[in-house]
Amino acid sequence: MSGLERVRLHVKNNRAGEEVFRITEDRLAEAAARRPEVAARVDALVDFDLDRFAESMATAHALVTWDLPTVDLARRAPELRWIHIIGAGVEHLRPLDWLPPGVTMTNNRGVHAEKTAESALMAVLMLNNRVPAYVSDQRARRWNPVFATPVAGKTVAVVGVGEMGHAAARAFGRAGLRVLGVRRGGRPRRHVDRMVGPDRLHEVLAEADFVHVAAPLTDETRHLIDGAAMDAMKPGAGLVNFGRGPVVDVAALAERLRAGRLGGAVLDVHDPEPLPPDSPLWDVPNLILTPHVSSDDDVSYIPKTLDLVFDNLGRLLAGRPLRNRVRPALGY
Repeated sequence: MSGLERVRLHVKNNRAGEEVFRITEDRLAEAAARRPEVAARVDALVDFDLDRFAESMATAHALVTWDLPTVDLARRAPELRWIHIIGAGVEHLRPLDWLPPGVTMTNNRGVHAEKTAESALMAVLMLNNRVPAYVSDQRARRWNPVFATPVAGKTVAVVGVGEMGHAAARAFGRAGLRVLGVRRGGRPRRHVDRMVGPDRLHEVLAEADFVHVAAPLTDETRHLIDGAAMDAMKPGAGLVNFGRGPVVDVAALAERLRAGRLGGAVLDVHDPEPLPPDSPLWDVPNLILTPHVSSDDDVSYIPKTLDLVFDNLGRLLAGRPLRNRVRPALGY
């Protein structure tokens, strides 16, 4: 990739999106002040929806967005070099065959790490201390003391050990848990005691007291945690999904929670989102539902995102490889 003298950057916000994900001119200016040597060579336009999208993209080199119209993008954005997606997942844009030749896509992986680690440990501690069961008992006005042993020394399986899964693994290890990992390719990572490939998923699930899912959604991971996977888990084990909703077969999960086969679950991701009011999941016992908030915070998310963006802007100007490149063939 050759360097540039200046970069024309288009920022596309969604008016319907939550404030936590909005890149305002003030937030952009604050990030620019942290990297003045890069900002001096960037001409940025902060936009909403498609208000000025077509006109701006005719000359833009870089786009920061969550979503975008992809049809005929190469013709409509002939100078485009780089698209940054402000989330970790890009499944809403798959298949990525629309990505023009010579355009690199990057994502936000790593930005979520600190908050994800805290939330992941919270979820496992809740499962260990029977909180989903106590919530169900409270709804039923039922007094049913069940005592729990400390979490240290127990085993957690992390399914999907990317940046978010590895952050969770680090938090689990610090709490005294033994950490097993399932990762495409099976390559080791520092905070995982034993790593395996997906072909040994059921073997790892059988050892785990808790299963933490942090896998992206691809054709290979859809319903990866299905009924057979849940039946491979220990009776009474707990399940957490912080990856993407369809990675877990929630109908199979609901059946096993109702039967008492699994001890509890925490789901932060759903299909669809928002979870509709008539979803049967709302009434499943021993299940805690949170509205996709485990990995994001409204103070640091956008500043961390923009620090990553400005780092990559500097790389784009210098003709250096960008961080967090998405591999279109893999879909993440």
